Amino acid sequence: MVPWTDYKGRLVPLKLVTFLALFGPGLWVIWQWSQDDLGPKPITEALHQTGTWSVHILLLSLAITPLRAIAQWPRLIDIRRMVGVAACVYLVIHFGLYIYDQKGDLLRVASEIALRFYLTIGFVALLGIVALGVTSTDGWVHRLGSVRWNELHRTIYVLTVLAFIHAFLQTKVDVSDWVMLSGLFFAMMMWRFAKKRRQEGLTALLIIAALASVATAAVEALWYFGKTGVAASRVLLANFDPDMAMRPAQWVLVWLCLVLPLRAFGLWRSAKSRKPRA
Repeated sequence: MVPWTDYKGRLVPLKLVTFLALFGPGLWVIWQWSQDDLGPKPITEALHQTGTWSVHILLLSLAITPLRAIAQWPRLIDIRRMVGVAACVYLVIHFGLYIYDQKGDLLRVASEIALRFYLTIGFVALLGIVALGVTSTDGWVHRLGSVRWNELHRTIYVLTVLAFIHAFLQTKVDVSDWVMLSGLFFAMMMWRFAKKRRQEGLTALLIIAALASVATAAVEALWYFGKTGVAASRVLLANFDPDMAMRPAQWVLVWLCLVLPLRAFGLWRSAKSRKPRA
């Protein structure tokens, strides 16, 4: 069976479009490299881009379950495994580029991982996510049993946190993108911890969006305070200054508010499906 078909071998357009789209980031990096657009250190830039894309795709895989429930779109679950495996592949490429950047010296790579905390954290996340990618098949579900398999794959939340820690520690200047992504991850975790009957309510979604935005601002403020000593209050106040560019907390609020039309669409679909046919 190919990735874009169902168990009966029938073409699933959503799976085909997703499969092709997942090649996009990699092809974009290759194109930039071929055009000498990756700067004076192309390997380093490609390394950073593949790492960033791996986390973006990982978050997308985690967002599928909430979006499926909110939009009342059951078929969305068909692409979750594919997206998760793609995140794993990009992460392996990321690590492969790091080895290439170190001239293939595996002893040096091992010593760097052992001596640099952010590399140690990243390597643990890599091993864990690769393990989840390998065991994502139906065969492994049968081998482990659904209970143990689900317990194993719930470690993805801890591994995602480790990936964020790695990203924050290795970023030397602007962590705005990572702050924003951490806010979106926080929102997804709040949604999962909410009571099932409230997960799809508009009020609950608004509360989650507001709390995630506040948490994002707090993460940004604490990070810059710990890293540079800038007063946390200054960073927090920047989120309310109309003369400044959009802050990560504001972007998180914007992105999460885009979920509300999806919920309205889901309610419409649900009402339509319950409407008796003439």
